Amino acid sequence: MAFKTTSLNHSISDDGRREFTVKEFKRWLMRFDTDKDGRISKSELRQIVRATGGWFSRWKGRAGMKSADKNGNGYVDECEIENLINFAQNELGVRIIAY
Repeated sequence: MAFKTTSLNHSISDDGRREFTVKEFKRWLMRFDTDKDGRISKSELRQIVRATGGWFSRWKGRAGMKSADKNGNGYVDECEIENLINFAQNELGVRIIAY
């Protein structure tokens, strides 16, 4: 099984969390938007979990979608990115910082 590798070329804090600005995080997320529709699907979210080194990508992808997709359409849209940021900070070892 081949995995798409998309490295995280960002600083890592003392506690091991990857640090992004909101703009960097959004840009990084869109690298996983394989169908280029501007939204993150459940399968794309699983790839994001894998890229962060996360285990249980199917479960975390489902939990992330439930947490972020407030309108229930099966995608994380631009207006729901803030929900995905909160999920990533809580579950994926990501820290959003202000520059």
